[in-house]
Amino acid sequence: MATSLALEPLIDPLLLAVLALILIASVVPGLIRRSRAAWLRAAAAVVVIAALANPVVVNEDREPLTTIAALVVDRSASQTLDGRDVATSLAADGLAERFAGFQDIDLRIIEVDSAGGSTDGTRLFEALNAALIDVPPERLGAIVMLTDGQVHDAPTDRAGLPEGVPVHALITGREAERDRRIEIVSSPRFGIVNETQSIRFRVIDEGTGDANVTISLDGEPRAFSVVRTGELAELQVEIDHGGQNIFEIATDAVEGELTTVNNRAVVPIEGVRENLRVLLVSGEPHAGERTWRNLLKSDAAVDLVHFTILRPPSKQDGTPINQLSLIAFPTRELFSEKIDEFDLIIFDRYQHRGVLPLLYFDNISEYVRGGGALLVAAGPDFAGFSSLFHTPLAPVLPVAPTGEVIEEPYLPRMTETGLRHPVTRALPGSDTEPPSWGRFFRLVEVGLAEGDTLMNGLRDQPLLVLDRRGDGRIATLLSDHTWLWARGFEGGGPHVDLLRRLAHWLMKEPDLEEEVLRARTVGSDLVVERQSMESGSGDIAIESPSGSGSTLTPGEVEPGLWRATAPAAEIGLYRITQGDFRAFAHNGPANPREFSDVRSTADVLRPLVAATGGRIARLGEPGALDLPRIVPLRGGTVESGRDWIGVRVSEASLLKGISRTPVMSEFGSLAGIVGLLGLILLIGLPFITWLREGR
Repeated sequence: MATSLALEPLIDPLLLAVLALILIASVVPGLIRRSRAAWLRAAAAVVVIAALANPVVVNEDREPLTTIAALVVDRSASQTLDGRDVATSLAADGLAERFAGFQDIDLRIIEVDSAGGSTDGTRLFEALNAALIDVPPERLGAIVMLTDGQVHDAPTDRAGLPEGVPVHALITGREAERDRRIEIVSSPRFGIVNETQSIRFRVIDEGTGDANVTISLDGEPRAFSVVRTGELAELQVEIDHGGQNIFEIATDAVEGELTTVNNRAVVPIEGVRENLRVLLVSGEPHAGERTWRNLLKSDAAVDLVHFTILRPPSKQDGTPINQLSLIAFPTRELFSEKIDEFDLIIFDRYQHRGVLPLLYFDNISEYVRGGGALLVAAGPDFAGFSSLFHTPLAPVLPVAPTGEVIEEPYLPRMTETGLRHPVTRALPGSDTEPPSWGRFFRLVEVGLAEGDTLMNGLRDQPLLVLDRRGDGRIATLLSDHTWLWARGFEGGGPHVDLLRRLAHWLMKEPDLEEEVLRARTVGSDLVVERQSMESGSGDIAIESPSGSGSTLTPGEVEPGLWRATAPAAEIGLYRITQGDFRAFAHNGPANPREFSDVRSTADVLRPLVAATGGRIARLGEPGALDLPRIVPLRGGTVESGRDWIGVRVSEASLLKGISRTPVMSEFGSLAGIVGLLGLILLIGLPFITWLREGR
């Protein structure tokens, strides 16, 4: 209970002040002249002013609040090393038991970890601020931290902490620990495919000497080197493919080091392909020519070179040579000297009429076998005597024309293979029967097709056939009526999706591979996908960054696509295998601060502890912990001692109620007696003054 005196004037305070001045002015002359009733007049004036000021006795009913002490327990990955987690748990239980002996101290235990890579490093103060957001600063009595000292958000002074609150740090681990680790100094985020990039790194060790280093790309060792510990080393790596190239730099372990987890450093570099070069050769002007041109020109990743054969060399109509063409068709340059510079060659309704010598078709065949890509978009020309099948291209073509051209309306339909193939899987409109797209009216008849037939036409005749030849790829589209879809005939069709996927499959886009194992991290989950043309997918083995293994059984989410999800509880590189297929996924930062230095240290927290007057000390081994005593503090300037830590006792309280008693008008209490006396004085003094002055 707290009691105080307050004034609640019965009239406006300004008016009361004016009245007081008037009364003082009327009293002062009498006091100066020492008149007979001057002191009585002054006393009466004081009583009148006091009555109008209305003094009130205020009684506050307050309940004392407990002091809050915060115990921050570091459960980060580095705390699992060398028995630190055991010492931390024992110390947390011991401190909780000691705090329980004080009824006016409320202990809040804040567990902090970095599971799943959600944070970069150990961030104890971020967790502390979040946990104490509802605690008024005046109620916080102390902050106690159980940690190995590797705190990555520690302030160097008490800025941001409540005034007068001590910070105590109890450090796990041993002094003079040893740990070898790799530090990445600089690395690129992106690189051009087939070009080299530079990675600068350093092997750090408390000792000196040489360290053996292995450089791997996507799990495959690529190079070995010997570097001097502590010195800067530079590594030249080649970007092998588009998408993420995961380079891993590893060094051998040394005796007595804390962990080998940070003996590996991961450098993910996104492989970016230079603009894909496509050569489009149209055999003659036709309605579908613009469809191909518009599609390829709209792709920012494609550099298009397009030629149209407007007239065969055999045509003789007397037109002057200088009026035949602005640019001569550079056949030798394109199909002999620079053919390997193209990622894809498209023959659009092309027929052999002597424009290209047969030798150049030999070059194209070798280009395909050596890793190039060829697409034949066929029309009626493919069935005639001037067909490309009657050139040296025939050995790489997956189909042989019968010489017939079917000209009847039909709906292109997916085959069982096409439903599973990434080029045609889930094409818009393919999920209904019949498919919800427009009809074609022409189809080149072929015999038995090699490779994969993804779409059929009339009488189950192949419409779209894909195949591999050597290291290259080839596709044949046996109708020239895709332009009907582009023009919206009968509702149109997915020509953009189909033709773009087809072109990128030919140019070996990783996402369109038929047989592939992929992995990625999404939030705190590891997502594994298996693309296969087979009818099922077996179990998938996962190796975590720490080396532990587990197995996933994926489920089919689409035809030919299986997916499984597992928690990604560790930071680092996950290795996923299924038979001969492998994939990699990195969780969290590429080189997490949590493992950049795992040695126990008091140096990080020492400036803050010193600034707040707290205590910093090592806990000792799990079997012989050195736990401090808890001492409540009420005043004083010393916050800790050799074997104790202090907790500032809070003076905060909860206001439960307020009662106010007017002094001059209440008669039922002690204040009422004072009020009665005041009333007597208020009436009596003026009367006595009148009697005195009236004589």
